[in-house]
Amino acid sequence: MRERKSVKFNLQKQEHQNGHLSPFKVAKLFDPDATWDKDQLGDVLHWIRQSLALVCGLLWGAIPLVGGIWFILFFLLSSGIIYAYYALVLKIDEEDFGGHGALLQEGLFASISLFLLTWILVYSLGHF
Repeated sequence: MRERKSVKFNLQKQEHQNGHLSPFKVAKLFDPDATWDKDQLGDVLHWIRQSLALVCGLLWGAIPLVGGIWFILFFLLSSGIIYAYYALVLKIDEEDFGGHGALLQEGLFASISLFLLTWILVYSLGHF
């Protein structure tokens, strides 16, 4: 384990010295040993929420589901997935990133807007 970390550190050090930073790798999304800065983690959480909002909006508009319970279910599902991702998959210390509130709020309002827009458009275009 220690050898693996030192190899990763040496590779990062070499890339940084050459003036080239490595591109973002998908494997980093599921690596609990990866280092994150606040902006990178915020971007990842934001885009997870956006993709979930798009999928749920398309699905719930096509089924067709109506009512406030489905809005609340999306909110709970979205927050639960984000919490599980940063707490269980990445195993980060949330206090380093502003606490649970800051991480759970990342991308929330934009995803709610996208969810409602998609849900309403698909429902209206498909069922009227």
